[in-house]
Amino acid sequence: MTTSQNLGFAEIIRTGTAEEVAVYAQLYLRDHFPQVTPDEPQLWAVDLIINQHQQLEDHALRYRIDLSSHHLNDAWARFLLDAVEDLGGDESVSLRFLFSKTSGQIIRNDLIERRFECCNLTKSAKTFLSPLQHVPATRPSETITSIPAFSPAAQDGALVLAPAIGAIRFHAPSAELDAEQSNRLGGFPWLLSCPEAPLVTKRIAWVQGREDIDCIERALRAAAALGIQLVVLDEPGHWLQDPDSPWAHLREAFLEVDIAPDDGFPSRVAAAVKAYPKPIDGIVTISDVRLAGVAAACEMLGLPTESPAAYEIAADKGRTRMLETVGAEESFVLSSADDLEQYLAGRTSPLTFPLVVKPVIGWSSDCVTKVRDLAELRAAVRKASDRHAASPKPSTAVVVEPYVAGPEVDANLVLLDGEVLFADINDDFPSPADSSTANLRSNFQETQNVIPSALPADELQAIRDQLRASLLRQGFRSGVFHCEARVRNSSVRYAPVDGPNPFGIMDLVPIATTENDTTTTTTTTTTTTQDSNETKTKKPIEVYLHEINARPPGYLESVAVLLAHGIDYYALRMLLSLRQQSSSSSSSSCLLPRLIRALSQPFLSGPQFHLSVMIIQQTRGKGIMRSPDAAKEFLDKHHPDHPNLRSNVVDYYTRKKAGDILEGHDAASLWWIAFFSVISRKSRRDLLERVAFIESEFDYEFDPLP
Repeated sequence: MTTSQNLGFAEIIRTGTAEEVAVYAQLYLRDHFPQVTPDEPQLWAVDLIINQHQQLEDHALRYRIDLSSHHLNDAWARFLLDAVEDLGGDESVSLRFLFSKTSGQIIRNDLIERRFECCNLTKSAKTFLSPLQHVPATRPSETITSIPAFSPAAQDGALVLAPAIGAIRFHAPSAELDAEQSNRLGGFPWLLSCPEAPLVTKRIAWVQGREDIDCIERALRAAAALGIQLVVLDEPGHWLQDPDSPWAHLREAFLEVDIAPDDGFPSRVAAAVKAYPKPIDGIVTISDVRLAGVAAACEMLGLPTESPAAYEIAADKGRTRMLETVGAEESFVLSSADDLEQYLAGRTSPLTFPLVVKPVIGWSSDCVTKVRDLAELRAAVRKASDRHAASPKPSTAVVVEPYVAGPEVDANLVLLDGEVLFADINDDFPSPADSSTANLRSNFQETQNVIPSALPADELQAIRDQLRASLLRQGFRSGVFHCEARVRNSSVRYAPVDGPNPFGIMDLVPIATTENDTTTTTTTTTTTTQDSNETKTKKPIEVYLHEINARPPGYLESVAVLLAHGIDYYALRMLLSLRQQSSSSSSSSCLLPRLIRALSQPFLSGPQFHLSVMIIQQTRGKGIMRSPDAAKEFLDKHHPDHPNLRSNVVDYYTRKKAGDILEGHDAASLWWIAFFSVISRKSRRDLLERVAFIESEFDYEFDPLP
């Protein structure tokens, strides 16, 4: 059980404008925090409650902390000074300095910041360690000297605080912070020890640096926190090439490489990595069209990788569909649109509509169409076949599959040697093409993804189990995977929510067994209701896989999962690229799997809030964007009347800014205007109401084009 001991007062001295200014803090020792698992670090803490107007006699002082001296070179002192300088009026500031009774290497040197990000009990958090730093064990008796009451002398408080591994600024009772500390830092070993083979700095080649810093910053910072040096491979003129860029320090070097995903791509990547003057330990890309090529380059160099063949299957929606045990017999693949008539002539039974048509390669629901009859099928197949006919790696193949009306999910899985270490499943709300009035122009672009899913527990387990099986069938053993699927025979469906509903909010609601998706299946089970003698047929849960993206989800969803669950997919993807499958006496065999497992542990209490990644689609035709930053302008405009709006938007980004072309509904590619990550700590219903408000009020200015 946690204990608390009053350590007395400390005088904190800082340099003022004309003279040294002192404030006083009450110190408390917090010790014996409960451990959730035996391998988590044992912590103790010193809480400082600082009040600018605290008055006391000199003889009541036990510590003196001088912030006007050399201590300002230390991270703990800078954190304390920032808090002291924020004092105003009668306000008090509460700080917790954390210490470890356990020795070991820190798994990432921004761990406390990331695990406490968006915590409603804290204002800021900071880890005081460098990447891969070894932390010696420290006990209260070693740093806190007992000073008799009324002693004329005061101990140097720097000696108490200097061994701290990090600190938290909080605004809640200490006992509440204790519980939140256990939730966020408990249950996993974030200090690791393997004396014979410690963690060491590694170097990764990152292929394709993304379009701007807003699409990659957290990944770059994760690499630095893990002690990984990045070498970026991309085309000449990429924004990460400039050595004077404000982001240049986040990569070790930039190599000019032709990264067009053609047949020569793997050899060019391998040659660039081999020619680099320092050893490179792994290669990573999150570009769908380059995943298989990077895997092939790794094989050429003897670097860790999953099978290039597995990546090839995942990149091909037709091969993916035909490997599935659910729905393969209901689908067909055409090598080109010219094969459609021959296929139709050879069928022995009529097609069942609606169907979904899509190219076998693609992303962001690009060129995916729901069709209701043969005429629409012919038009959609031609469109899908032409979509990538002129790409660097041309493809005219098309997959046609049944439209499954069940709830759609995004499911992200972290796999290590076939074991699911973490799975996050979120609800992918209906798209325009899901409407009963949809036509050929209606698309499947996402509208919002809500974390966590509201599906029943048995359906969530089925998703986890069946998608794991799909990944193994394709040949994967380890990695971070973004899967998209629908639940056939679900017990819930999207419908208007009960009660006052001015925005017309839709959410998942229970349905009767007989209303389940009625697409033919081969196995059924029977249940008898308690209030009726009627025996009803309940079909088994089937997970209908749409696609596997063999990389983390898109940046906005990856950030959302990090904020909600505390899991950093980019960090895990980089670490997995370093892991050799064979055993040896290296740090990879000793600590790397433990490190991957540690960073796959979410908050113990589950996601810290309900979160929606809501997408603002193009809805107003072709034109040139006039609004410089529509998302920011929206938040600024509504802040006076809705002061809590900004605090409930934890992330946002405007993709289409002033001067950008708006392609309109018939564009070959689907690009959204902006996104917001909206949260509610109250309820899912409250979250959906906030999302509905933004949807109803969001606007942008553009100049129409003919």
